[in-house]
Amino acid sequence: MAASVRDNKDSSRFELDVGSEIAFANYRLTPSAVIITHTETPRALRGRGIASELIKGALDIIRGDGRKVIAGCGFVVDYLDRHPENADLKA
Repeated sequence: MAASVRDNKDSSRFELDVGSEIAFANYRLTPSAVIITHTETPRALRGRGIASELIKGALDIIRGDGRKVIAGCGFVVDYLDRHPENADLKA
């Protein structure tokens, strides 16, 4: 469906290309955690699971970096509640 999630460190956001559109999740770093502050999916892509795919990929990156996550936006709070397998990432 879409390409892999990438960490755009220059823009402090995780990105997922879907066709010519980009879904993204802005973040701030702390010494041990990533605070995801906002998730944005282009209107034309909403309702297709794109944001969930984006956050799943972002959490994989965060886990790979040995960090924890702090949900700073409602979508990430809900995603973590629906996916208890990621409980180990909560800061």
